[in-house]
Amino acid sequence: MIYSKAPQQHPCLLFNKELMPYLDSLQWQRSLLIERIHNPNLEDVLILLEHPPVYTLGQGANLEFLKFDLDKSEYDVHRVERGGEVTYHCPGQLVGYPILNLQRYRQDLHWYLRQLEEVLIRVLAHYGLQGERVPGFTGVWLEGYKVAAIGIKVSRWVTMHGFSLNVCPDMTGFERIVPCGIADKAVGSLANWIPGIQCLEVRSCIAECFAEVFGVKLVKSQFYEDI
Repeated sequence: MIYSKAPQQHPCLLFNKELMPYLDSLQWQRSLLIERIHNPNLEDVLILLEHPPVYTLGQGANLEFLKFDLDKSEYDVHRVERGGEVTYHCPGQLVGYPILNLQRYRQDLHWYLRQLEEVLIRVLAHYGLQGERVPGFTGVWLEGYKVAAIGIKVSRWVTMHGFSLNVCPDMTGFERIVPCGIADKAVGSLANWIPGIQCLEVRSCIAECFAEVFGVKLVKSQFYEDI
């Protein structure tokens, strides 16, 4: 009897970081992307971290979705090369930055966005929650509340930026923007359904679901922080 070989899993370096300033993570991502454009054989990367309070705007984002004067913002505001509108990052929100060479998977941006959504839907399912997609939008909703946002950039089929999952953040920062430019859909966090949940316990679940969905073998980097 002949058995077919299981699909080969691509290695993916996992960096688990605590709180990192947004611009530091952006510079890191850009460096990783450029390295992989020049050398497509380098391993894929998944970075998991949290940010101090910061607002970010996609490259084509509309400033009308800000409810404050840019010159008087309490927190930093950065326009970056990802797609999407304005969003808010802060402690208690887990952010994932996959640096993937899509030539190893599928050269299809819609497929990639749906895969990222699937990762987050599986994370919610782990906690007995039913995450949903909303037709015409990118992200994941839970009982009508958007709990996960996605914004990406792809160059030469190498990805950067990624997703954010509201675990237990201070949600007041969202009140000063129209999150993702969607005025009629509220934003929520997992803490609304699971009081006391913390990012620490969700990190490993995100990593496991990411590995399942993309069929990769996660390898803790030598700079991995086991927190």
